Amino acid sequence: MISTTDKALSLYELNQLVAEVIRLDLPDRYWVEAEIAEMRIVRGHCFMDLVEKDDSTNTPIARASAKCWASQWGRIHSDFELATGQRIAVGMKVMLLVYPDFHEAYGFSWIVAGINAEYSIGGLARRRKEIIATLRSEGILELQKELRLSPFAQAIAVVSSEGAAGYDDFIHQLHDNTDNLAFSTTLFAATMQGEAVETSIISALDRINARADDFDAVVIIRGGGATSDLSGFDTLRLAENVANFPLPIITGIGHNRDESVLDIVAYKSVKTPTAAAAMLVGNLTGTILRLRNASEALSKHVGRVMEIEKMRLASLTTRFASLSGTFSIRHATRLNSLRDRLSYATSHYIHEATARLDKQTDRLGNATKDCLTRQHHRLDMLQQRADALDPTVLLKRGYSLTVKDGKAVRDASELSSGDTVTTILAHGTFDSIVK
Repeated sequence: MISTTDKALSLYELNQLVAEVIRLDLPDRYWVEAEIAEMRIVRGHCFMDLVEKDDSTNTPIARASAKCWASQWGRIHSDFELATGQRIAVGMKVMLLVYPDFHEAYGFSWIVAGINAEYSIGGLARRRKEIIATLRSEGILELQKELRLSPFAQAIAVVSSEGAAGYDDFIHQLHDNTDNLAFSTTLFAATMQGEAVETSIISALDRINARADDFDAVVIIRGGGATSDLSGFDTLRLAENVANFPLPIITGIGHNRDESVLDIVAYKSVKTPTAAAAMLVGNLTGTILRLRNASEALSKHVGRVMEIEKMRLASLTTRFASLSGTFSIRHATRLNSLRDRLSYATSHYIHEATARLDKQTDRLGNATKDCLTRQHHRLDMLQQRADALDPTVLLKRGYSLTVKDGKAVRDASELSSGDTVTTILAHGTFDSIVK
């Protein structure tokens, strides 16, 4: 129970007490290891957000704000660049020399008094470098760059958080374009920050890959957020999935000062979701412009060709008319000459053929008569020989003819005892039995 007689402290007085306690209990400077999650320069002063992550899950387990005043920052970052050859940047794991400061008006922060250049690049940057080296050794770092974004890319698969501002900005920029170009988008919802980023995006890519023929490109987009929240995009497994994906992948997941491993392996990396939409609109607009230019050039070329061919046709028509008259006269004369030559040749051929036919007729008549005479004479000779060989003539002279079974018997050895033979005489026949 607070007594009404007790006097309450003002906020300023309370903060003074806190500041005094800090000065008394934390009077020293301390070396601290941390990763730079955010960094901005304002009027020469450097304001940083520091983060420590769990080694196994890569999840931030501690955060703090730190400041380095302009009087110190110029020397600190110059010495660091001179020693390491690199600029202090977001994602580096650094070792800072700090001391506590509690301002009555602005609260608590760590004041940076120095940086250990020998501690080198921070864990996040080192991890990215190792992942990139692995991808390069596997030969897949540039695979996406070898793909070709279709000049008519309109069917887009989108990997994003459903209802996120970045997704809404992308959809608005893509569909409400000034040229009224038509796009179709399909959302494959995924977690875009935290520990589940890798697994969730790979799952979305697997679902897209199963329908790869339905899409021309993939867009992975995410709105703003702390750089430390981009750690989920810096994993080897996710980078390998993106590098080997068969469709061009466009990323819009960071800010102007951020670049993840996913950005490096993607086909194209832009800074924001609206920039990704603008790229797709520009791609299709460029295609339409090239087609229009080609159409106009083709139309002009066809027009010129038609004019040339019209002039050529007119010239040919004139020449044809002139040549046609000359040709007609020339060939009419030649045709008459050929007709006369043909008529004469035909008459001459018929006359000669008739004469040859008459001569052949005469020769055929004489040859026929001679042939008939010779054949009649030959027939007479053959008749005489036939008459001389006629068996009846011999029979009339007193000869006889013995036959057995219709065949003439010329040798007695052909007969056997008991055979019946027939003897033919000039007048009559008789049978005999051989003994």
